[in-house]
Amino acid sequence: MTLATSLCPPQLRCGGRVLDLRNPHVMAVVNVTPDSFSDGGQLHWGGAIALDVLCERVEAFIEQGATLIDIGGESTRPGAAPVSEQEECDRVLPAVEAIAARFDVVISVDTSTAAVIRGSADLGAGLINDVRALQRPGALAAAAQTGLPVCLMHMQGEPDSMQADPRYRDIVAEVRDFLLARAATCEAAGIARDQVLLDPGFGFGKSLNHNLTLFRSLSQFAELGFPVLVGVSRKSMLGAITGREVGDRMPASVVAAALAVERGAKIVRVHDVAETADALAVVSALNGLMERP
Repeated sequence: MTLATSLCPPQLRCGGRVLDLRNPHVMAVVNVTPDSFSDGGQLHWGGAIALDVLCERVEAFIEQGATLIDIGGESTRPGAAPVSEQEECDRVLPAVEAIAARFDVVISVDTSTAAVIRGSADLGAGLINDVRALQRPGALAAAAQTGLPVCLMHMQGEPDSMQADPRYRDIVAEVRDFLLARAATCEAAGIARDQVLLDPGFGFGKSLNHNLTLFRSLSQFAELGFPVLVGVSRKSMLGAITGREVGDRMPASVVAAALAVERGAKIVRVHDVAETADALAVVSALNGLMERP
């Protein structure tokens, strides 16, 4: 199998840094939350974020091959309750500031909140990664003002109820049409088309069969002309397939990341950075060899 062709731009302007999209990238998940499904609470000591531990983790991820660090301050796991704007700011902004001061890496902020978008951009973030596709009040305008690239994800419903009974007539068409409509809205708001990424939103208001159908159709999303970001790391869809608990899903996550890149994904959002980086290196090398005359 060769890498899926893509019409997406060759690079992404992430504030003061440029991300070369000719090769796939690993985005490391860093949740500064007490309740995220896989790593929630690991960076909280005594109710506060342990910034020294955070920076040690980020340094390790960069050494392992991550080129983006994704900071999240609001859990979006199924059943998660929303947090206040102030609480999210208190979690995310110190983390962004600490990472930007110490590391030469693209900082992605996993947020739907206008104040967090603006504050993170001011402190050195390079990408806005929004599971709600900039639909919260003020989010679109805030993102446009930053000049940063945005990742638009599809989600049916909200995290507290999205997995109750997700239904679609044609999931591929509905997710595609939603993302294209949001991309057009972004462009109308002043966000350049070549600064928009798309994420089909695996596990967000989707059953196992929905997720599998979407994954099999990833190449269709890669052909839309936007870079595709995929996040399936340790998710329940992999648990349903393998029967393994969250902490034992690394092999399945790595395989899924490699297959996502084969189908055209440019960025994979993962917990297991070193293993995924190795897998993507093998995928890239083998496909390069296969393309030689």
